[in-house]
Amino acid sequence: MKDLSHIAQSVHASTTLTIDAMFKQMKADGVDVIGFGAGEPDFDTPEHIKNAAIAAIKDNFTRYTPTPGIMDLRQAAADRLKADCGVSYEPTQIVVASGAKHSLYIALRTLVNPGDEVILPAPYWVSYRELIEMVGAVPVIVTAGEAEDFKLTAAKLEAAITPKTKAIILNNPSNPTGMMYSREDLIALTDICVRHDLYIIADEIYYRLVYDGAVFTSIPSLSPEVKEHTILVNGVSKSYAMTGWRIGYAAANGKIAKVMSNYLSHSTSAPCSIAQKAAVAALCGPQEGIRAMQAAFQERRDYLVSRMNRIPGVSCIKPQGAFYVMMNIRPLVGTTLHGVKIESADDFADALLKFGLVAVVPCGGFGAPDFVRWSYATSMENIKAGLDRLEKFFAEG
Repeated sequence: MKDLSHIAQSVHASTTLTIDAMFKQMKADGVDVIGFGAGEPDFDTPEHIKNAAIAAIKDNFTRYTPTPGIMDLRQAAADRLKADCGVSYEPTQIVVASGAKHSLYIALRTLVNPGDEVILPAPYWVSYRELIEMVGAVPVIVTAGEAEDFKLTAAKLEAAITPKTKAIILNNPSNPTGMMYSREDLIALTDICVRHDLYIIADEIYYRLVYDGAVFTSIPSLSPEVKEHTILVNGVSKSYAMTGWRIGYAAANGKIAKVMSNYLSHSTSAPCSIAQKAAVAALCGPQEGIRAMQAAFQERRDYLVSRMNRIPGVSCIKPQGAFYVMMNIRPLVGTTLHGVKIESADDFADALLKFGLVAVVPCGGFGAPDFVRWSYATSMENIKAGLDRLEKFFAEG
């Protein structure tokens, strides 16, 4: 048989989904393992959202919709961005897709040609690099370390730009670090982008999950020039506990929105009609559930960070958003735990799963080989038990 696509064969399995699958299989096999790998809220989708989906089914709203999404949903997304982020889009500038990840892929398809460079700050969400390479572009990795609060600096951005640079991906708040760029940080970065005529893919899917009274700044709200250069990606997955409903959206200038819609029309077409109606209810309905979820996440974060930093050999900095903590295992590299030589985060995560019965995500695939990611999108009971097991793992290792 002829060879398969070289591009397709170069795509690696998602580290986060792999760990979660291993955890779920162990659970199914009856192993008492605690998982901290999932990138989704552990809360139920609110009742009024589920009821909207049920009503859509009963009303036979089950046929194809316009490719960029039903107008009710595009208007709801525009209204929510205006209310929450202070940025104005016409509903015709909103393009709905099957999740924010899908929106990111379509954004890259719209912006870049093979050989174009896309700047990607590290640590990065594992799919970003794969998505860039899947469209034939070249990821330019720029590391922002723990000393910089995992945030790209203007100087590093400027140094990474070449004549081939086409775009940058900025995730704020960040997966996997949970760190958030301030308004001043963003102004410094976007001024450089506008000056070099770079597109900005702004992934703001975690924008409602910020803590300690921090003020979130949406990138396109900074100026008309920045907005014109930006594709804003958002959705309902994280804020409304709707990961499985698969509704994301992008907001951009009219030209970009039209090209994105055209591309969708010949690939996946519109998302599920029923899920679109549910997303309208999410964006237009009561928002109290988000505040309750936010408070619970903050409490869990505070406990996890405080206790983790009291365990010898590991440490973390306090994230400002999302629901992840990056645990630094650098002091453990070169040591042996439970007979396993720890050379990387992958080794540590494998040993912790086998001997500590705790599943965490090694961050080599995130561009951070000395870190593992803990998700606190799980109960406080699980967080306490997981840290108990981490301490026991070290004590018996």
